[in-house]
Amino acid sequence: MSVLSRRAVAEFAGTAFLVMAVVGSGVMASRLSPNDVGLQLLQNSIATGAALVALILALQPVSASFNPVVTLVERALGILDTPTAVALVAAQFVGGLAGSVLANLMFGLDAVTLSTHERAGAGLWLGEVVATVGLILVIFGTVRSGRPDKVAFAVGGYITAAYWFTSSTSFANPAVTVARTITDTFSGIAPASAPAFILAQLLGGGLGFFLIRALYPSVASLPAPFPAPDRKVLS
Repeated sequence: MSVLSRRAVAEFAGTAFLVMAVVGSGVMASRLSPNDVGLQLLQNSIATGAALVALILALQPVSASFNPVVTLVERALGILDTPTAVALVAAQFVGGLAGSVLANLMFGLDAVTLSTHERAGAGLWLGEVVATVGLILVIFGTVRSGRPDKVAFAVGGYITAAYWFTSSTSFANPAVTVARTITDTFSGIAPASAPAFILAQLLGGGLGFFLIRALYPSVASLPAPFPAPDRKVLS
């Protein structure tokens, strides 16, 4: 298997498990604490943050972005070439959808049910911009400061917190957003609400890119947060 194929498989698997963590813990929380939405969100956020730490630690030697916005920022910084970025983004979207289907099936639900949970409004869209800017800052700031081994903990901690301090509960990921349209559960988002969320995420990614360039002007020396694997390691 080529290095690119292995990276795509890692992105597929990682995004799938991330979505399973988001959707599955949302279903579990709603069943265990049906009358306490705050407790449901707490359970959902802890499970998602913990899963992110574990998945990034496990897959970082191969590829562990799990997020089209992160991959696009890597492309904009010259870390990835265009064919690689396209392959990884495609794997992330497909993996996210697979994760949502598997989560639904694990909990005895239909494999695909379009969400009826509408999420719209200027405050929520602003929340997605803020969440995504912060995510880009945390990832690339941690790496540029010479601590790539801390990315998993920084991202897991940030997402756990952003569930609570952003109005949108921090989707901050187009692949996860699309995946959450096919589950009519606690974590779902109505298909009609998804495009605006994705546009806000892309805007946040662009702002995060310019913020990183401003804070760390030596962009050419910026390493990848999830570097391409060494062929010898993977052979």
